[in-house]
Amino acid sequence: MAPFSVTVFCGSSPGGDPAYAEAASALGHGIASAGMALVFGGGHVGLMGITAEAALAGGGHVTGVIPDFLRHREVEFPGLSELIVTDSMHTRKRRLFALADAFVVMPGGLGTFDETIEILTWKQLGQHNKPIILVDILGWAQPFITLVEQAIARGFAHHTARNLFEVRPSVEGALARLEELRQAEGK
Repeated sequence: MAPFSVTVFCGSSPGGDPAYAEAASALGHGIASAGMALVFGGGHVGLMGITAEAALAGGGHVTGVIPDFLRHREVEFPGLSELIVTDSMHTRKRRLFALADAFVVMPGGLGTFDETIEILTWKQLGQHNKPIILVDILGWAQPFITLVEQAIARGFAHHTARNLFEVRPSVEGALARLEELRQAEGK
């Protein structure tokens, strides 16, 4: 049986506070330690690289999914368990989705927002019912949550939109929730 797979969306930058890198490392290590598989964007940069490096160091199975045009720009991560090269960003997102049993969103920029909004939209439209966990390191997720709440308050989203994702204040909380989900799936 395949292991429980967690697709992580996070920054291709390390961010401006060392706490972000520490959290990314803790997440990668925790996923590997729990016997789960990590799926990520395939780059050896920023928080995504830190997460993958920690998972590999912990003996975890790590799959990177990277579009061909970003292989050099994002410095493709060497030595992964598996590297999938796609022809476009859209194909990359479809593969990241297909490989996931659950999603974890860590701090990041526009690419992370794009991936998160798309996966939430797919869930809203009934294309999946996979868990989506936002990890609120140093309050990073608060503006995103406010954006969703404003869309609801102004009549652009149904109140059930707030149920499309979960928020955990720490990596430890996210890992505990992933373990609950893994056990429920029997993986």
